[in-house]
Amino acid sequence: MSKVTSETTFEAYLEEVLCEKSGWVSLPKTGWDKANAYFPAEVLGFIQRTQPKLWQQMAKLHGADLEPKLLEELLKELELKGTLHVLRHGFKFYGKVFRMAYFKPAHGLNSEVMALYAENRLTVSRQVPCHPNDGSEMDLTFCLNGLPVATCELKNPATHQTWRHAVKQYQQDRDPNAPLFRYQKRALVHFAADVEEVHMCTRLAREKSVFLPFNRGSHPGEVQCGAGNPQHPSGYRTGYFWEEVLQRDSFLDILGHFIFTEHKEEQVNEAGGASRMVKKETTVFPRYHQLDAVRKLIAAARENGPGSNYLIQHSAGSGKTNSISWLAHRLASLHDAQDRKVYDCVVVITDRRVLDQQLQDAIYQIEHAQGVVKAIDDNSRQLAEALVDGTSIVITTLQKFPHVLRGLLNIAAGGSYEELSEVERQRAAEQAATYETKIGGRRYAIIVDEAHSSQTGEAAKELKAILGAGQEGDEDEELSSEDMLTRVMSARGKQKNLSFFAFTATPKPKTLQLFGAPFHLYSMRQAIEERFILDVLQHYTTYATYYKLVKAVEDDPNLPKKKATRQLGKFMSLHPHNIEQKTEVMVEHFRLHVRHLLDGKAKAMVVCSSRLHAVRYFHAFQRYIKAHGYADVNPLVAFSGKVKDEDVTYTEPSLNIDVANGRPISESQLPERFDSPDYNVLLVANKYQTGFDQPKLHTMYVDKRLDGVQAVQTLSRLNRRYPGKEQPFVLDFVNSAEDIYKAFKPYFDATSLTEPADPAQLEALKHELDAMQVYHAHEVEAFATIFYQPATKHKKADHGRLEKHVQPAVDRYKALENEDARQSFRDKLKAYVNLYAFLSQIRPWADADQEKLYSFGRFLLPHLPLERESRIIDPSDDVALRYYRLERIGTGTIDLKTGDVVPIGGPVAVGTGKPEDPEVPLSTIVGVLNERFSTEFTEADQLFFDQIQAEAAEDQRVIDTALANPEDKFILGIRELVDQLMVQRMGKNDKLVTRYLDDGAFKEIALALMGRALYKKILGDQAAG
Repeated sequence: MSKVTSETTFEAYLEEVLCEKSGWVSLPKTGWDKANAYFPAEVLGFIQRTQPKLWQQMAKLHGADLEPKLLEELLKELELKGTLHVLRHGFKFYGKVFRMAYFKPAHGLNSEVMALYAENRLTVSRQVPCHPNDGSEMDLTFCLNGLPVATCELKNPATHQTWRHAVKQYQQDRDPNAPLFRYQKRALVHFAADVEEVHMCTRLAREKSVFLPFNRGSHPGEVQCGAGNPQHPSGYRTGYFWEEVLQRDSFLDILGHFIFTEHKEEQVNEAGGASRMVKKETTVFPRYHQLDAVRKLIAAARENGPGSNYLIQHSAGSGKTNSISWLAHRLASLHDAQDRKVYDCVVVITDRRVLDQQLQDAIYQIEHAQGVVKAIDDNSRQLAEALVDGTSIVITTLQKFPHVLRGLLNIAAGGSYEELSEVERQRAAEQAATYETKIGGRRYAIIVDEAHSSQTGEAAKELKAILGAGQEGDEDEELSSEDMLTRVMSARGKQKNLSFFAFTATPKPKTLQLFGAPFHLYSMRQAIEERFILDVLQHYTTYATYYKLVKAVEDDPNLPKKKATRQLGKFMSLHPHNIEQKTEVMVEHFRLHVRHLLDGKAKAMVVCSSRLHAVRYFHAFQRYIKAHGYADVNPLVAFSGKVKDEDVTYTEPSLNIDVANGRPISESQLPERFDSPDYNVLLVANKYQTGFDQPKLHTMYVDKRLDGVQAVQTLSRLNRRYPGKEQPFVLDFVNSAEDIYKAFKPYFDATSLTEPADPAQLEALKHELDAMQVYHAHEVEAFATIFYQPATKHKKADHGRLEKHVQPAVDRYKALENEDARQSFRDKLKAYVNLYAFLSQIRPWADADQEKLYSFGRFLLPHLPLERESRIIDPSDDVALRYYRLERIGTGTIDLKTGDVVPIGGPVAVGTGKPEDPEVPLSTIVGVLNERFSTEFTEADQLFFDQIQAEAAEDQRVIDTALANPEDKFILGIRELVDQLMVQRMGKNDKLVTRYLDDGAFKEIALALMGRALYKKILGDQAAG
């Protein structure tokens, strides 16, 4: 191998870039203490340079023992409090605090602090020993004043290795318990990098280590921006990382003001209404788009001052909560070029309950300051007090703002304004006016988080009454914070003392009109490609498409006619207002394809067109579930206010009776109860369609017209990731694929709405893949034998055994003659896996060989990386496969060990055309029957008669009977045969066939109508032939 293209050369070049361009110092590994993972000489040198008086004072007390004692105490503090705490706040030694770093203050007024900041030494060391007991070495180790803060495994594609290999190296070869890698105790972040991409991880945990992308995006700032990085002047696409992110001031800023430990206490809801609390701790390192957005916003606000507005369009899954936290903290201490404070107060408007605690935690970790953040939980008086008393950061909801004046009056009154005398009221009003003037004279940065709308509906109505006089709108419409903000801004106009920073994933036209083009963009496409969210459009299905696929299953003679398929086959057409029929479709689809997913935790949402529809759907669900004795579908309904239907008034709590205790479920309790195993379907009307985060939500049934932003926000409820959750599924009764595509297009570039998939494509793809001979049939069979064995026989060694049967295919793939051949195989395999995953949500599994190849292909794909493929190695891949394995074993739908698939014949043809004789068109059958018997048969029933006619017309016995008899005798002659056809197709339309067989008068008319049309068709065909 040429030295020019070796990994060592690449490593040396990057060391040179860091030292010459980014302000780092190259430090040989000779001074490294591998047992304790730090550079002790660097630590001592920094303390002596920056704190000489304290050093001399301690030296007089301890003499020659000072250095070992000081280092011993430092190591204890690192073990107790961690690297981040020690760097920011120092460590105590004999009652004195020794600082281990100095971070740049918000202003430059203190020259002494700036001088200390300049003394920080960022060092980079190559091939540092990383395990005390073996010879393993890290490619690059980054230290601040002798303490390791980051590591990097570096790979060079020229040596046929990429960042993915670096990730595997961290996961497989790096011991999380080694001193250098112990969580929070030494290195804070670990980078896997090559010339193309950078990925990061803050907690090594072997195979469970999660590496997130730290990339700019393929086309930064553009809507058409996917994963990866653009070209860089250095020649390396990752040049931005070495020259910009790791630049001295930049990296010290990240260490000093961005990284923090997130503490979460999550409630785990269990069956029967029980719950338990689980504590989680995560070190948060900013993703690139977060770092970039906050820094650019701070720079603009510093230059422009108050009075400017900024729109930040960040997709769902972008981490807006953290971005808002960082921005609020930086704005609260922001100074301009003349070192003057830019804002007196930062107001964060959000409904995220976690934000206030998270902000307080983050600021305390950074500054050790308390009382900086005040959350307004109680009333508008509390908000008014916060605006008066000079609180730095105030967190509230927009609904409280209209009542601030009343709060100011109560503050001035020292109690309740209403209880004062007229004189006291006048005095209080004057004092309140003073407070109001004081508030108006301050400068505010207002951060608006649109993600969470009012879920109760009542607060939104109250705000409309105050702000929305004379404005038109649907009273049921869910009003988002973005809507409320635009109304406030429109009413008041631009204010010179206010700056708005609005975060939204889907800016509405009015928002764009007020703010202009987005100041910063993190597109939906990039979030999907970087795998932070799921693509809700990939398996988006209109009802017409759904039926075409079901029909294809029915028409395929090689598929077994299972009961589930027969049930689905009857829904050939739906009356647009037939709630009962749609309910049956949704319940049966949920039971067959959804409920067993996510280890039985998968949930679905039904989006209703109105509150009345939601009530009627809820009753229809209950009736259908009870009639069929189902115990595995448990719905809840969500709507605001009261709904009257046939003289009965309903509220959400009155319908949602808790199965655990028999009491009504309050509106505030509903999200928690829906999260529990007790419920799995949520019917909603203008509620929970925005800002509702339920990661277990897998499927959505849409029976409402969705337009523009509303379509994006509603369907995006499905995009949250969850272990084992693959592509979500949407069944839409109302909207067209074209309309949904148009709605998503401004926010998402991936063209995922395509023509209905053809099940025949599956076998065609399999045939092409088989012919490429990358895998062999016996390998797929051996893999399946292990993969599908009963859960009781699973062993720890199974993963290795599965790898054994996949690796030969990996070797053959690598041996393919050129990159085009490898690309072709991988694309075909990926297409096969995606198509099978989609079709399996609609039809039952029928072909054992297709099923085996699907599982084998899913396991094989991650082993076949392409040089430029932007894919994150994530343990959820394996988790998803394990869940899929459990799902297949648990449902009992397919047994790969017994027998062959037995094909069962279907009708020779499915007749959907109208009969040729205009005198007795078959389309009148349903009309005649409905008129005569007051039935309500639909186009679906008409199509059923069409199919009976088509099958009968191909029967030679029917043809012979028609040719040998007059019409009346022909009808008598085919009576028994038509009865047989009806019975055979009973599973397709139970209601109609039962009526036909049980009601003599009904049967006579139906048979006469069909017989006449059939007789004329056969004679006409014979004459034409």
